[in-house]
Amino acid sequence: MELAVNPPGEKASAPPEQGWGVPFRETLSEKGLALVRDETFTLQINVGRLCNQTCRHCHLEAGPYRGEIMTEETVNQVIAFAGRGGFSTADITGGAPEMNSNLSLLIEGLSYRLPRVMLRCNLTALSDPNRSRLIGLIKEHRVVVVASFPSLQPGQTDAQRGKGVFQQSIQTLHRLNAVGYGRMGSGLELNLVSNPSGAFLPPSQDAAEKRFRQELEKRWGISFNHLFAFANVPLGRYRRWLEKSGNLGRYLEKLASTFNPANLTGVMCRTLISVSWEGFLYDCDFNLALDLPFSGRKVHVSEMDGPPCPGTPILTADHCYTCTAGRGFTCGGGAICA
Repeated sequence: MELAVNPPGEKASAPPEQGWGVPFRETLSEKGLALVRDETFTLQINVGRLCNQTCRHCHLEAGPYRGEIMTEETVNQVIAFAGRGGFSTADITGGAPEMNSNLSLLIEGLSYRLPRVMLRCNLTALSDPNRSRLIGLIKEHRVVVVASFPSLQPGQTDAQRGKGVFQQSIQTLHRLNAVGYGRMGSGLELNLVSNPSGAFLPPSQDAAEKRFRQELEKRWGISFNHLFAFANVPLGRYRRWLEKSGNLGRYLEKLASTFNPANLTGVMCRTLISVSWEGFLYDCDFNLALDLPFSGRKVHVSEMDGPPCPGTPILTADHCYTCTAGRGFTCGGGAICA
């Protein structure tokens, strides 16, 4: 692991946002640190902002009426980039990736080129009867499913994601279990992601996983492989909710005050490059949400022979406090909220 001393004159940060106290880049500078890339082995692909939900915590402000969607041409360019880039993992996200009509093409193209393909889903989009073939496709290609499941309480889940989401999610988890996902010995990996529904940080991930495993098995007969508990990033719709509820300042202070330099060793941006629905590169999906492009300029996948070189500076901004607060954000290979 390499944490470089801030190079003289290096501007690898976005302008500071209001409300954070000490900006993230100043915190790094005070400690003589800068965030730079290690070997990049994960290609994260955001196929668009179209989603069947309008979740309160969404940093991308995805929803049913968003028109940003990855085209077939861009899908093919991304597949080609994956093939020549030497990546080991593809991480498909959105929006709801299932709502992109080119998802099957993307999954098939990536599966023949990379050893591991992950699909982030909200479970309700996957439950649509019109997408019944998709479960068979992801099983065939042994795609890892990373499913958002915020809470064991129906009321909390529905408050964050919409009425009826909890029950639909349970039904989809049953369907995934029925074809082998999350079952011991199947080799079909089903991971859950839990995000707090309010203005607070998540509990201990180990304790949360134990509780979710016990309750899901006992109450619904559902099994899964791993659970990741992540803080919500104060961007987009979640930031507006924090402002409206009067919690913004307190939440930002909580993130900044629990900055832990040790977390810099494992933040996802050190080993991941994110691609937008238009095919442009970003250091992470949160920088994509703010349109803070990789290297400070728009670089398209068609321009790249391979992934960024180790030592390349990472563009930071104050939302980076979320990934470095407390126990950190990136347990389990850089998984982020679906």
